[in-house]
Amino acid sequence: MTVLKLYTYPEPVLKKKAEKVKKVDDDIRHLLDDMLETMYADAGVGLAAPQVGVSKRIVVIDVEQEGDEESGEVVKGKPLFLVNPEIVWRSDEMVCGEEGCLSVPKQRAEVERHAQVRVHYTDYNGQEQEILGDGLLAVCLQHELDHLDGILYIDRISRLKRQMIIKKLQKQRNEE
Repeated sequence: MTVLKLYTYPEPVLKKKAEKVKKVDDDIRHLLDDMLETMYADAGVGLAAPQVGVSKRIVVIDVEQEGDEESGEVVKGKPLFLVNPEIVWRSDEMVCGEEGCLSVPKQRAEVERHAQVRVHYTDYNGQEQEILGDGLLAVCLQHELDHLDGILYIDRISRLKRQMIIKKLQKQRNEE
């Protein structure tokens, strides 16, 4: 497996609506494996294909992973591989929590999301599935599926907070 290059704001691929996958084949499975490896390498809990420069409706998530304190390595939990995921139901209850993003490095902000979502998707083996997410999984599903529609979490916060984060990102880039 390969660790892929992460694309960061304001890369155009992050603002583009991703294309549906026609069929889960070996190439798609290889991409899923590489995305998972990339997510673990960068200590993320979710990753969407546009974040690695691939404009396809593909997401990997592992909210149950743990870090091994002695080795610093990630102990995989239950990785989810979602191809063509679609939210088919959202709870009325909303929750607010702090989010970060591998494509908006070292920045965080409070974002309001639905407390629960049901997502229909195709899995790693090409089988149709549905999952009900709540807690961190619900937030992660919504965050990653937003990426497939060209939406970053900073698009869901106030204009003032978004501008502050963008300025911090520009400052970071200039310092690097």
